[in-house]
This record gives sequence, C-alpha cells and structure tokens, in this order.
Amino acid sequence: MSGASQAELDAARLLLARMGISAADLVEAPTSRPVAPTFAEYVPVVSAAVSVGTRRAYGSYWKRVVEQWGQRRLDEPTPSEIEQLGEYVKAHVVARRNARGGRSAVEHLVAALRCLYKRAVADGFIAAADDPAAKVAKPRRLASTRRAVADSRLAEINEVAASTGDDPVLDSLLLRLHTETACRRGGALALRPVDLDPEQCLILLREKGDSARWQPVSPTLMRHLQRHAAERHAPAVGQLLRYRDGRPITRRRYDHLWVRVGEHLPWVYVQQISTHWLRHTTLTWVERNFGYAVAREYAGHAEGSSAGTTATYVRATLQEVARALAALTSEPHPLA
Repeated sequence: MSGASQAELDAARLLLARMGISAADLVEAPTSRPVAPTFAEYVPVVSAAVSVGTRRAYGSYWKRVVEQWGQRRLDEPTPSEIEQLGEYVKAHVVARRNARGGRSAVEHLVAALRCLYKRAVADGFIAAADDPAAKVAKPRRLASTRRAVADSRLAEINEVAASTGDDPVLDSLLLRLHTETACRRGGALALRPVDLDPEQCLILLREKGDSARWQPVSPTLMRHLQRHAAERHAPAVGQLLRYRDGRPITRRRYDHLWVRVGEHLPWVYVQQISTHWLRHTTLTWVERNFGYAVAREYAGHAEGSSAGTTATYVRATLQEVARALAALTSEPHPLA
C-alpha cells in the first residue's frame, strides 16, 4: 500500500483513541479564521471590488443592510434574520406603478447578500457551509410584463420623441439606436466614436458581463452616429452620446425621455413602457422572420446561457444578422 504503512496507521489510531479524539473530530475541527468584520466595515470593501454594474444593482440593498446591521459581524445573522430583513424591505419598498408587491426587492436583497458572503468566504472570514444567505431561497421570479410594441405604437413613440423635449435630435437617435440594434442601455452609454466601423457598418457594443460584440447597423444610423459625435465633440475614446453642450448623457436621459413620452401617450405611462421594450420588439421581429439562432445572436446572449447544446451548431453569422437588419430598415448593408 502507498503512503503510511498499516503499522503506522494502527499506531496513529491508538494514539488518537488514548487522547479521546476520533477521525470525525479531526475532519470537523474548525479552521482558525480571522475575526469577521462588521457589515459597515466590509460592505465598502466589496463595493470597491465589484463591477460598476454589480455596484449599481446591489448598492442600495447593501446600504439598507448597513443601516440595519452596520455594527453586527458577518458571522452573526442567521438565515431566519435574513428572511426577516427581506420582509422589512418588502414592506418599505418604494411604491411605483410597475411594483410587484416587493418581490423583486426581496430577490435583489438576497442576491446582494449572496454576493457579499461569497466574497467573505473567499476572503476567509466565514466557511462556505456557514454562509447564511446561501440557505435563503429567492422568491420565484414572476413572468415579465414586457413584450413587443406594435408597429403603429412604435411610430407614435418616435413621433413624440422627435417633436417634443429640449433635444429631440438626441432622443430620436437613442430610439433609432435601440430599435435597430436591440442593445441594452449600458451598451449605448458605453459606445465610443472609436467603436464605429463605417466601412462595414458595424458598431462595437460592450454590455453586461464585460461582453463585447460587433453589431451591424444601417448606413443611415451610422451616418447619424458619426455626425452626432462630430457635432457634439465626442473624443475618440470617450462616450459618443452627448448633450448639446458636450456633456455625456447618463441613464437619467432615458428616464426623462419616457416620462415625457408617457405624458403625451397615456398608454406608455399606464404600461410603463421603457427602453427595454424596444429590445423585446426588435428581437421578436427578428425571431419571427429569421429564426431563433439569428435572434439569439442579434441579442448578444452568451453561448450556453440558456439555449442548449444545439445553439453551438446554429450560431448565426454577422452576415445573417446584417441581412435581418437590412430587412428591418429596408436599407442595403455592406455585409448582407
């Protein structure tokens, strides 16, 4: 036999028996760990270590945790206490028209705590088996109310955006960009002049999860993006989308846009239409006309995310996406 001899093993067992220690005691013996920090001490550490998107998603929930448990150590709360905090957050959620009984708030709280404790385990402050957030189930996510917007309704939205507000040129460009590319807000805000390839009519979209992909656009949209960057003095490696005075826009521009559109179109306000509905609209149209594989590539979804093994074999090419774009806009594309 390899390793220790049988005689050595017998001697070790005899010694442990005389000491009153079993093999199970050795396996289960706690590892010496540093004293766990308080939530007030540790939340800023985690916040500085995560991505901007994660910080934006979980920041408000970490703030709530610090408010409630700031002076408690990470190893003190139990799963039951996390569930109690979830009920508190649910009861005090800000009432909005699109609120769904606080379920989303509880889900995000649990996710924020799981992120926090995952870091605490990696940093050696608690054992993975002692992670209380991992023992709390997230509320079942309800089906999204978003869906594709009808052509006539989309035309109404574009008309209002182009005829109202303090910068209709900017708002029209935003709607065109999202309708053509089905990109997320983060992708549009991250777009830079250097990310434009006018020769092939491609733009580089950098979106969630640090993903990056080349997306075909129509020649018309490419011209408008180039003109916008030139007229508003966007630096080559700076944000492309800007106000008239040269300041880069933020997510607040989208909020103001949809509030204004909702004031002119009551159904937009009632249904809480947002930029993400444009993504649903475009991807639904592409899927109906060009199939699932092209729609999946058009969306920029990661391989293997939820599509199954078949998706590896039916991945759409840029040329196929360009043909879908050309049909969508009725404009020929260099790659089509």
